[in-house]
Amino acid sequence: MVVPFAVVTLNALKSPTEYAQNGPLSLPHGLYLDGLKDFWERVDYGQKLWNSVLISGSVAVLAVVLSVLNAYAIGIGRIRGRTWVLAFFVLANVLPQEALVYPVYYLSKEVGLYDTRLSVIIVFTVIQSAFGTYLLSSVLGSFPREVIEAARIDGANAWQVLWRIVVPMSRPTLGVLLVFFFIWTWNEFLLPLVMLISNDNQTVSVALGVLQGQHLMDATMTNAAALLGVLPALVFFLVFQRTLTRGIAVGAVK
Repeated sequence: MVVPFAVVTLNALKSPTEYAQNGPLSLPHGLYLDGLKDFWERVDYGQKLWNSVLISGSVAVLAVVLSVLNAYAIGIGRIRGRTWVLAFFVLANVLPQEALVYPVYYLSKEVGLYDTRLSVIIVFTVIQSAFGTYLLSSVLGSFPREVIEAARIDGANAWQVLWRIVVPMSRPTLGVLLVFFFIWTWNEFLLPLVMLISNDNQTVSVALGVLQGQHLMDATMTNAAALLGVLPALVFFLVFQRTLTRGIAVGAVK
């Protein structure tokens, strides 16, 4: 992963002439920032960045909350038909997004949410929470019953057990889901392409598609776009790397 990122970074800092003469694997002779500047201005990158951060961040938070509520009912509440409910969430995980395009498009048109960021947030929250529910259900299914019974003896109701006992003790796992949901949503292309047709609502991944012409392609601007597209997600991953590592370590110990 490091090598492709390094190649993209080097090519984003080359001039088109230098790229054509020396190829994609040569080192740049100087910093050529016009490709980054041209892509930023051409697609209004600031607006696209805000859209991607808003959608990905909202989906990550909402999907984690929804996953916790679902998994609490399934894993600890032991609702009837638990096996069939989990099977439904597994089916939702393996369903290809291409099969969802027309139903989601039609429903968003009917309720007046087409070409809004809210529609994409709702769709991806449901999609991501299906995986989160399946994962957390197995985690909470093995949650220490003694801790829950002790909290109930002390007078805690179901909500207090969830938010004061279950959530704090499951925080490393929830942190892992938060990071994954953000990055997965950030990289989504098909549904945002279909659902967000206005330039002011499009995400960074969709904006990359405007660089592909019918006969020509600006290699320097394409690499600059790829660099600007992946850099925010990389920064987010590095910021929450400790949370991710802690969550994986806790899961391995369990």
